Amino acid sequence: MVDAKELLELLAKALVDLPDEVEVTTIDEDDETVLELRVAPDDVGKVIGKQGRTVRAIRDLVDAAGEKFDRQFAVEVIE
Repeated sequence: MVDAKELLELLAKALVDLPDEVEVTTIDEDDETVLELRVAPDDVGKVIGKQGRTVRAIRDLVDAAGEKFDRQFAVEVIE
């Protein structure tokens, strides 16, 4: 079974030019888990996309996975 962290990592690696530099860390808070996504500086734009559409789609997918686990996830792209 793929969890939300693995899903985010898989999606990010598929989008970037330097997949070895993709790093996802989790921070557990009271009512949600924050997933911090770090990519190479040149790949940040690829993850965010035009007008934020790509990162919004990634967040929607992670949210859908979170519903399965009865947990809320927040995705933050760290530059």
